Amino acid sequence: MFAEIEADVFLFVDSDDTYDASVAPELIELLSEESLDMVNGVRISEVQQAYRCGYRLGNRVLAGMVAAFFGNRLTDLLSGYRAFSRHFVKSFPGLTSGFEIETELSVHALQLRMPLGEIPIEYRERPKRSVSKLSTYKDGFRILRTIVYLIKEEKPFAFFSMVAGLLTLMLLYLGLPVLAEFSQTGLVPRLPTALLAGALAILSFLSFTCGLILDTVSRGCAESKRLAYLSVPVRFTSMKSIDP
Repeated sequence: MFAEIEADVFLFVDSDDTYDASVAPELIELLSEESLDMVNGVRISEVQQAYRCGYRLGNRVLAGMVAAFFGNRLTDLLSGYRAFSRHFVKSFPGLTSGFEIETELSVHALQLRMPLGEIPIEYRERPKRSVSKLSTYKDGFRILRTIVYLIKEEKPFAFFSMVAGLLTLMLLYLGLPVLAEFSQTGLVPRLPTALLAGALAILSFLSFTCGLILDTVSRGCAESKRLAYLSVPVRFTSMKSIDP
């Protein structure tokens, strides 16, 4: 849809009748009046079955991961009700499918430092006899995998530094007792452990070096994305100027 349709404003909504359709003009008006690139509908619900505790907890955990690496500018990471500008849509690569799409939409906006807005919206229970396609654990794992992939692609230095740090902790745990024993006796009776510690030291160094190199490549890609985003012409029309 993003590739084929030409418009000034795009409205994105899940078609399961859980979102309030009457809020759409508010999303579009905020987008146009403040020249934003994305307006996110923050789900608010008093109905337990509409927005279960497991979904709330998963959303918070995943949103926390994204906020730690890309900035804390979105309240509801996985909302299915949003308005987009032409700027956003025509610079969005759209590489994922399924329930990971909301994560990619959010990270795209955060990574390019787009102007964002949010509106609280009512989130209601699904209509009777309808079944959700969302699998809490399966799709939750896919979303988590997408977040880790995007962190690796967009923030490689932070990602590989974490890997290097983990390998270093393992190195210290295995290697320090061997060094202590060697300093006391001059012998290395646990040779396999010493070799493993040495391999971990090499892997840790390589991981850190890869992070440095890939960070330079990622910065160049981010600059290209930013230029592509800025090159898209935008023709905003104020909602107030439209004759009902």
